[in-house]
Amino acid sequence: MFAKPVPGHTTAAAEGDVVVLLIGMRINHFWAVHHWLPVLLAMPRMLRELQKDKSRGLLGHVLLTASPRTYYVVQYWESKEKLYSYAHSPDMFHHKAWAIINRQERAGKLRQHVGRWHEAYVVPEGSYESIYADMPAFGLAAAHGVLPLEKRGRRAEDRFRYRSAGAVEEAR
Repeated sequence: MFAKPVPGHTTAAAEGDVVVLLIGMRINHFWAVHHWLPVLLAMPRMLRELQKDKSRGLLGHVLLTASPRTYYVVQYWESKEKLYSYAHSPDMFHHKAWAIINRQERAGKLRQHVGRWHEAYVVPEGSYESIYADMPAFGLAAAHGVLPLEKRGRRAEDRFRYRSAGAVEEAR
């Protein structure tokens, strides 16, 4: 089923800091399927695990490819604390997957067949803005909700200037 586009111009309803995780892999040797396929299959499993328990803090995600070799996920989280908690929780699949990878690396079995990477960002309110034109909820808006553009300003400068009620209170 395809999401229907929201007519007109919208923006993300995010308030406060936004936590973004970019995480992915690169296939260095296509012929080494037994090395990169488990890595490729691990991410959907982790995403399913997180979607089953919303209290873990994942708000939304987008699966992307940069080339036939490189695949990644943009993830939006409630907080860096919830991201860290998931990453370190011994009862979650991420912990098991990293234990396997660490054992393989120590044993010299990975041999540079697959690259893995992540970048995490905490983006303070006032340092992000978004605009969507005739799009279904996507990215930040899918994670935080959609607003008519006028609620945050027609120009990027206005949307960057927006402060939530909580941020205004903290400034006082």
